[in-house]
Amino acid sequence: MGSSGNTLKSLGRRCLLRLSSDCHSLLHGKSFGEATLTSQRRRLYPLSSPRKLAGFKGAPPPRSFSTSSSSSKVGFLGWYLAKLDSKPLITKAVTTSIIFAAADFTSQMITSESSGYDSIRTLRMAAYGLLLLGPSQHLWFNLLSKALPKRDMLTTFKKMFMGQAVYGPASTTVFFSYNAALQGESGEEIVARLKRDLLPTLINGAMFWPLCDFVTYKFVPVHLQPLMNSTCAYIWTIYLTYMASLKKVSIN
Repeated sequence: MGSSGNTLKSLGRRCLLRLSSDCHSLLHGKSFGEATLTSQRRRLYPLSSPRKLAGFKGAPPPRSFSTSSSSSKVGFLGWYLAKLDSKPLITKAVTTSIIFAAADFTSQMITSESSGYDSIRTLRMAAYGLLLLGPSQHLWFNLLSKALPKRDMLTTFKKMFMGQAVYGPASTTVFFSYNAALQGESGEEIVARLKRDLLPTLINGAMFWPLCDFVTYKFVPVHLQPLMNSTCAYIWTIYLTYMASLKKVSIN
């Protein structure tokens, strides 16, 4: 009887402790089901091992701080955009060089003569894009974006006008002079070439470039504007390299 009485007293204490725990949880705003679940967790898992609660049914999932960048850019486009961010000047210069080399190759295929393909001429065009036009485009478009940051119609037309009035004539003059000098023409012959070829080239450019400039300045981000400009220049450069390949002017 004594041992039965002790057992009953022990069971009574456990019931009172459980009841007290559930009442405490109810006073703190938990439902009866939640209070019972909390009591069961306390009995099954010691407080010293909170990680075991993660596997208990109904426990909230553990928070993971590792993030997967599903929107990360991959492929050639992602690589190219990353290079534009890390090394913009070099990337734009190399891009322009490749486009000029491809345009000159196409120009020679269209206007090929019996003399065959001139690889030195293509190298001259590639060097011009790499050393002169590519870096100048980078500086020019950045300068315009800072001086005229808006993209409204008036600002776009201002940029187009400045491109036709300033950058276009300057870059074309440098192009003809650079190419003629590498072909061994003298200063007088270079001036004579400019008098003969510069104005017709600029007039033809005024019929080609306004549409390209409008799309570039109105819709294309600044860091991609040299790429857009060089892409438009592919067709233009076919004509430009043809003009540069014309025989020098006789000054005698």
